[in-house]
Amino acid sequence: MDTAGLERRDALSTAPLSFRVGRGLVVVFRYGVAVLIGLDPIAEDEVLRGIRPRVHGQLVLQEEETIRLAAGNDQDEGVQPDGVVRIGALSPDKLLVVADALAKSAALASDERQVAQVFDTIEPWARFLAERGRSPSGRRAMVRLIGSALLVQHRVAERVAVREKPDILWDRPDLERLYARLEDEYELVERAETLGRKLDLIGDTVTVMTDLIDTERSLRLEAIVVGLILLEVALTLYQMATGATH
Repeated sequence: MDTAGLERRDALSTAPLSFRVGRGLVVVFRYGVAVLIGLDPIAEDEVLRGIRPRVHGQLVLQEEETIRLAAGNDQDEGVQPDGVVRIGALSPDKLLVVADALAKSAALASDERQVAQVFDTIEPWARFLAERGRSPSGRRAMVRLIGSALLVQHRVAERVAVREKPDILWDRPDLERLYARLEDEYELVERAETLGRKLDLIGDTVTVMTDLIDTERSLRLEAIVVGLILLEVALTLYQMATGATH
């Protein structure tokens, strides 16, 4: 998401870019997530319309996550059993911490869906290969599958670094506990590690596919070479036979 030009004099922060809209707060993350806090539906639509042209590589299916925020006791900060996120005072710094965790969760959910789609495509191919001992489709279909896998791998790899803590914690180390609770609640690290393992598996599958394509190409070339040799032998024998009759 290109945030150049969205900067405002009244911005609360620049990394991520955050600014007030009425009594609400908008936090825009460069990896393609916008968190809207305390905005009414009309204001939300206006903000999203303004941001949408700046999104590059927009996905067909957009991920949305909604949480309820409330002020509470500082000792009980985090996601409560009723699903409400209580963060003590609703200060801008604390809202930025919540926005960071929520944005990472939404980004991971989008990545998880894309990776699952690739697995849904690869799994029947792998089963057919295991049962029949050959690729279930032609070279062009395999190349398309490889392209889809590499595209998802590239998109996910360049996305948000989940292990990176929000910049606000450098200035407000006292908010570390709140972020840690949110990180645990949304299982950010565990989900990122699982996603990483799936990406490694996709990479290994792509390697197998490219090796199969290379092997099939080599076999075709060998067959062509053998055919040419046999043709040359046949022509030589024919010439010898016709020469002997003369």
